[in-house]
Amino acid sequence: MYARLFTAAAVAVCFQSAGMAQTAKPTVRIMTLDPGHYHAALVQKEMYDQVDPVVHVYAPPGEDLDLHLQKIDLFNTRPDNPTRWITKVYTGSDYLERMLRDRPGNLVVLAGNKSRTTRYILECVKAGLHVLSDKPMAINPRHYEMLLEAFKIAEEKNVLLYDIMTERYEITTIMQRELSMVPEVFGRLQTGTPDQPAVTKESVHHFSKTVAGKPLKRPAWFFDVEQEGEGLNDVGTHLADLVQWECFPEQILKTDDVKMLSARRWSTAIAPEQFKKVTGLDSFPDFLKKDIKEGVLHVPGNGEMIYTLKGHYAKVSVAWRFEPPPGAEDTHYSIMRGSRANLIIEQGPRQKYKPVLYVENRSGEPDDVFQQKLEAALKRINERIPGVTFKKGEGNWEIVIPDALKTNHEQHFAQVTEKYLSFLAQGRMPAWEVPNMIVKYYTLMEAYKASR
Repeated sequence: MYARLFTAAAVAVCFQSAGMAQTAKPTVRIMTLDPGHYHAALVQKEMYDQVDPVVHVYAPPGEDLDLHLQKIDLFNTRPDNPTRWITKVYTGSDYLERMLRDRPGNLVVLAGNKSRTTRYILECVKAGLHVLSDKPMAINPRHYEMLLEAFKIAEEKNVLLYDIMTERYEITTIMQRELSMVPEVFGRLQTGTPDQPAVTKESVHHFSKTVAGKPLKRPAWFFDVEQEGEGLNDVGTHLADLVQWECFPEQILKTDDVKMLSARRWSTAIAPEQFKKVTGLDSFPDFLKKDIKEGVLHVPGNGEMIYTLKGHYAKVSVAWRFEPPPGAEDTHYSIMRGSRANLIIEQGPRQKYKPVLYVENRSGEPDDVFQQKLEAALKRINERIPGVTFKKGEGNWEIVIPDALKTNHEQHFAQVTEKYLSFLAQGRMPAWEVPNMIVKYYTLMEAYKASR
């Protein structure tokens, strides 16, 4: 399976921290804290050999918890490859303190109201617990300072704090990164300009969508950027991560490498009937009244930032719409500009809303000469990622990816989790992961300030 190409093939190292006993086969015991976003459930869409099937959930009572448990039950009862999770729930008002006192697990999974996420992270690492957190781990500068403290304590206590970057597992993005590391094809990353950046990442997300085969029901707080985060601080976390991950693969970055040039934000209008469709509520709650104009909710969840990273211009843009066109999902556009080629991911009507990677020859060489170099590059890449080919188009080459390598957003959660489990087994992450997470959130905070 494609996921196995990018995760550890086997786990043979025993846990020696966060209360893990040294045994022949390591066991991870999950504690899910205050799940309010469906991403918490998607971590459990598959089973993992290293993970105990008993999961302890600590949360306040309410619809967020109910929806989470329903999704786990859906995974357990599906006809094909059902999961076998056993859920034990505690719902007292002291749910956080109780979890830290009971400690029935050694790994905390977080995905919920982002106004509480950073505090949860800090308290968990103080207690010596590993944390796998949904993005964003910080939504404002105050949270960012708390996050820096959490990373410092995590290092001191030898626990692993990691955010769930699913977009690294999208195959067209992987191939864009792979080809950008082939000088004969891509050349070198261009410096770019503010109007024509070296790298552009644009994402369109939708409030109304289908998850695990059913219409997604969103909590009302999801529409409040003070609880969910603005576009750049939420979805933008993925895009800023990909800029770093693709342009400077496995390099340790510093905050001094970032210079924010401009940032802006704007709103998406949500009518009362649309709000009811995705929340089930007949009216807007009081905490959203600050964003209501003439009876319509205006969610300031969109954003754009232009900045330089190690001297290269980058643009990140996030837009929210209510629902996608028929047959479409959340979409991604990306371009990396090289001295010899542009690598472009498109996901529009022409691609039937599925991401497709194109290679544009900018080398000045005849197409037949350039194609030979592309073919040789893919032959080498096929040793690790088999089956990828190309076909000639009008002015470009389309990278043809076999269906066996294509995974969707929901499947990416298992891939991230497997990667994280391999880090736990080794007792460490790659040296660049934590510094680059810090740089990523620093970049987003600089945009947060610049947009004001």
